[in-house]
Amino acid sequence: MEEKYYQLLKEKFPQKEQVLTELINLEAIVQLPKGTEHFVSDLHGEFDAFDHVLRNGSGSVKEKVKECFQADPNVPIRDLCTLIYYPEEKLALQKATLTNTELIAYYEENIPYLLQVTNYAGRKYTRSKVRKALPPQFAYIIEELLTEVDTKKDKVDYFATIIQRIITLNQAPALITALAKTIQRLVVDHLHVVGDIYDRGPKPDFIMERLCTLPSVDIQWGNHDIVWLAAVAGSPVAVMNLLRISSRYGNLDILEERYGINLRPLANYAQKYYQPKAAFNVKAENIHEFSKSEQILLNQMQQATAILQFKLEGQLIERRPEFLLDQRNMLTFIDYTSQTITLQGQKYPLIDFQAPTIDPFNPLALTPEEENLVTRLLTSIQASEKLKRHMDFLIEAGAMYLCYNGNLLFHGCIPLHENGDLKSLRINGQNYAGKSLLDFYEEQVRKSYQNPHCHFDLATDMLWYLWTGERSSLFGKEAMTTFERYYIADKKTHREKKNAYYTLRNDETICQELLAEFDLPDYGHIINGHTPVKEKKGEDPIKANSKLIVIDGGYAKSYQKTTGIAGYTLLSNSYGMQLAAHQPFTSVTDAVINGTDIISVKRLVAEVPNRTKVKATNIGTKICREMADLQYLYQNFDKI
Repeated sequence: MEEKYYQLLKEKFPQKEQVLTELINLEAIVQLPKGTEHFVSDLHGEFDAFDHVLRNGSGSVKEKVKECFQADPNVPIRDLCTLIYYPEEKLALQKATLTNTELIAYYEENIPYLLQVTNYAGRKYTRSKVRKALPPQFAYIIEELLTEVDTKKDKVDYFATIIQRIITLNQAPALITALAKTIQRLVVDHLHVVGDIYDRGPKPDFIMERLCTLPSVDIQWGNHDIVWLAAVAGSPVAVMNLLRISSRYGNLDILEERYGINLRPLANYAQKYYQPKAAFNVKAENIHEFSKSEQILLNQMQQATAILQFKLEGQLIERRPEFLLDQRNMLTFIDYTSQTITLQGQKYPLIDFQAPTIDPFNPLALTPEEENLVTRLLTSIQASEKLKRHMDFLIEAGAMYLCYNGNLLFHGCIPLHENGDLKSLRINGQNYAGKSLLDFYEEQVRKSYQNPHCHFDLATDMLWYLWTGERSSLFGKEAMTTFERYYIADKKTHREKKNAYYTLRNDETICQELLAEFDLPDYGHIINGHTPVKEKKGEDPIKANSKLIVIDGGYAKSYQKTTGIAGYTLLSNSYGMQLAAHQPFTSVTDAVINGTDIISVKRLVAEVPNRTKVKATNIGTKICREMADLQYLYQNFDKI
């Protein structure tokens, strides 16, 4: 097998000199500074804010522009940055407000600026990598201009002639746009999304489309993402949960209009059986955009899907005793005559509880009408080409966790006991804890997704456990009290006790032990999302002497009253790590017209004594393996 591999490698490099050239090239690459990694989390459908943070690289673009022109105080930094962030929008504004002569002058001023920033941003990469970042239609001409942009004499006229010709041919807007997007791409080398793209906000599909276009991105699945994956993988209870949450936050248009899913059968069913109740009022930020009749329908649909969810969840709980979720089989604890429920020995009256399709003697059973409805909704969701494409990407680019450049990325938690020991899940006589638990979960996710017509197998049921199970690394609480928050007034029943991880992660020793569990070095960091950081109450996102960083500051607008900010992001470059705190994003229009940027207050998390090179990264490890293979091929070229 090894001999065959080297024979194939020799076919790629048929000349010995070619092997040597590639070896020299790779040796040079691993000595370059590592690229900048950008970490984001808990986007929750807030596309505009996410897109802005992506365009400005959490402030990295502005820093690069300032560094590039630090010797020239006359450069309009803010306007130039706006042009880099939003080239099409900024150019449209300039075209509408400037005379033709002024517009030409604007092009003549800004094209050289953009070329200088492109040169500066690409200086730590190989020429080949910079070339790949250029848009194909302008690759040759941009390379020519980049070569001559710093010319002081000899080729000044040559450079100016090229610029003038571009303007004369009406190609300046396209060139400026291409340069702006190249700068964005060069400033940030790789994006990590640490979970929760979906739910709450209005444009998760826009985020997915944007992610699909990025050259280098990975995703660690969040608990909300897993529900969407589970729905497409064939979980009926996940479908009901997805529809319930979308109804609650007024986002059914995502499913109907943008994913093409027919929800009319659900609307008809909900209107037939349910009257609006206060506990099910829509929680949308843009509630004023919904008519009274639309709000009533969303209220009814949320109630209908909630009851269907509790029925299907109860069936799953009885089907999977190993999940230890018996205490969450809520419909079986209700006295339907007195409209009360008994939990842990205490009786509570139910409020706003409607269950016209529940048989008190068999509360988990679906009626024939409901069986048909669930089947139709599941079929419609699985038939959505666009949703399937997005979920395919989520599977391809995603995982339960990632070990990358010495750091451990996962969305929620590693389930722990109060004493810091790993908490295990026992399935089919096998215990899973720590790394093996997350590996097991990932195996089940992929298995379920590959078998979308199996609706009640262990793998598909395990996706629901990841949403609500006590030992789920994505949930990390004793119980999800959705039923209680809807139907019980006593708020003590609403509380969801968190896993000990969320307290113990403040302990540096615990964090070191978790890094070791995943075979990572002690200088690494744990990077989480999932839990909004309550900054205005004094909570610090940097924990355990900088060993752990939480980057969910609250992109979702519904969280911002609690958090006081609009999100954290993290940057890791060859000099170390910085945490950026963001204020709420206003609008693209405000950014373009007024030059408004998200204010990013950065804090140093870690600083390395020597600049990190590619050789010390995951990519560097792969290149070093390639170099070893090439070295062997070179030494044994004539024998292979």
